[in-house]
Amino acid sequence: MQIEFSESERSTVGIEWELALVDASTGDLVQIAQEVLQELGTDGEEHPQITHELLLNTIELVSRVHHTVPDAITDLQELIGLVRTVTDPLGVELMCAGTHPFAQWYDQKVTPNERYDRLLDRTQWWGRQMMIWGIHVHVGIDDRDKALPIVNGLLTYYPHLQALSASSPFWGGAKTGYASNRALMFQQLPTAGLPWQFGSWTNYEEYVQDLVTTGVVTDHSEVRWDIRPSPQWGTVEMRACDGLSTADEVGAVAALIHCLTDRMSQQLDDGVEPVTLQPWFVRENKWRAARYGLDAEIIVAPDGSERLVSDALRDLVVDLAPVAERLGCLAELETVDVILRDGASYQRQLAVAEANGGSLQAVVSSLTHELRDGLPR
Repeated sequence: MQIEFSESERSTVGIEWELALVDASTGDLVQIAQEVLQELGTDGEEHPQITHELLLNTIELVSRVHHTVPDAITDLQELIGLVRTVTDPLGVELMCAGTHPFAQWYDQKVTPNERYDRLLDRTQWWGRQMMIWGIHVHVGIDDRDKALPIVNGLLTYYPHLQALSASSPFWGGAKTGYASNRALMFQQLPTAGLPWQFGSWTNYEEYVQDLVTTGVVTDHSEVRWDIRPSPQWGTVEMRACDGLSTADEVGAVAALIHCLTDRMSQQLDDGVEPVTLQPWFVRENKWRAARYGLDAEIIVAPDGSERLVSDALRDLVVDLAPVAERLGCLAELETVDVILRDGASYQRQLAVAEANGGSLQAVVSSLTHELRDGLPR
């Protein structure tokens, strides 16, 4: 099977932001995505940048292709403003986190869609539980043969991104003990989770052909890895991150991804392969970051040396500063330090619950206020 990789300008960036629709009074999810999208669309077609997702409690914002992260964030904020012209009069708030603190998966309605129907028919109970939200960051790759080495290299920084974005400490009303319960939920789907570390594009094509031959997928877009090449757009797509409730946090995570990807692209141009970890180290790092968040001790090198992920992140911000300055996202990258100082979303959610006698409605309220007003200063 031959999979064409579209031409893409190096280090262009696009961001997808999944948002939950919640009742402003109760904080519970509401199933009105179709009505919202109908109001925002024209001639029976969805808005090109505001689209449906698996569940009717969710809409997705899709930025245009940009050269800088700040421009992509501004694009998304304008889309949020447009959505609020419909949702505010309905008494519906917007929320984003890796999971909803107390809603139940079996109460949620699925968007009518042949592709979703096929997915749920195959995955059944696990598929129906995909009541999760994330952000996806695409970075343009100017040479197809760079895509898989960059995917492999980004796996080294998987726990950094997972811990920084972790925002799903609750599931179905229960405190899970995990910073990111979403990370472990999503990997239950076939072809989801960590990618295989392929050496060449031909290996990837052979893999997809095997899946098509055996009826696992119908095409490469159904390979739902946490980090994957996106041939249709000519990008590498980072999908590992939990949903984030503020534009500042989305910008910080996107800037980190943008800088790492661009640096690896330059290294490959210079004949230097990105540092990669053994698959068993990558898998362990994912679990540690999901479980402990910013308190995780992660494996940072092939020799098995370890560091506290928050310390590694601080050093990474300094290390990537020249790249960020060149890419126009230094302020966004430096917001990583703000998150480390003030707390990631999972930490803030746990603190709100504790301060309010365990109330998860209070957690939802804090998340909706963060999305509307930003983090408290």
